[in-house]
Amino acid sequence: MKPISSCFVTITLVLICAVSALCGASKKDAKPETEVATVHKEIERNMVKVKGGCFRMGDIFGREADIEKPIHEVCLSDYSISKYEVTQGQWRKIVGNDPSNFNKCGDDCPVEKVSWKDTQIFISSLNRQTGGSFRLPTEAEWEYACRSGKMREKYCGGDKVDEVAWYAGNSGGKSHPVGQKKPNVLGIYDMNGNVSEWVNDRYSDYTSANQQNPQGPSSASSYMDRGGSWRSSDRFVDAARRSSNPPDYFASDLGFRIASPSH
Repeated sequence: MKPISSCFVTITLVLICAVSALCGASKKDAKPETEVATVHKEIERNMVKVKGGCFRMGDIFGREADIEKPIHEVCLSDYSISKYEVTQGQWRKIVGNDPSNFNKCGDDCPVEKVSWKDTQIFISSLNRQTGGSFRLPTEAEWEYACRSGKMREKYCGGDKVDEVAWYAGNSGGKSHPVGQKKPNVLGIYDMNGNVSEWVNDRYSDYTSANQQNPQGPSSASSYMDRGGSWRSSDRFVDAARRSSNPPDYFASDLGFRIASPSH
């Protein structure tokens, strides 16, 4: 057998050292994950899986609000919904600005002064950059998650409004960081009060007909929002409360949370 050339050995050692140096440099100089990836992980971590089922949707406590009648049965498939309202910090990292009136409140405060159209910009950008399938919850999904399925509770998490909601009686006239009040049984926060939340449905009156995964009408001039806000009285932050506004409307007490198909 011929002896290995010293030149070959030298070249091999040089190549090994060069590769090792490059690998070491790549680890050392690796950039931190992007802000979008950080938000994506945060949102995924805080998605709550909701087991589908049937419930009675509408004003089951007789508040005498016609917009919340008649009570009707709705059946839903499994889905997921975010534990918290979308925050100012998340919005800033995805969209690049902060439209909120209370923009000194901090990154953990809900984003507000966003229209329904604005929510679509956030969601589209998030999905495009992450390959996600996020969307606004439907109105029925929102109320079902609020009620933790079909629990008979006036508010999302109980019958004592001060425990679960920032509303006119305790908010001090402003929004607050998400997750400070008591969650409902599913572990979802702030579905009552803090900021009212856009949902995906266009406005329609309720009917008495049973429904399966309702999506709302295909055409209407306004979209629904749910839950009431920091400026609402205790009568208007309960689980059945619903309102509607044009898709380009925004206000300092109007934000959103997101949903996705269940995996």
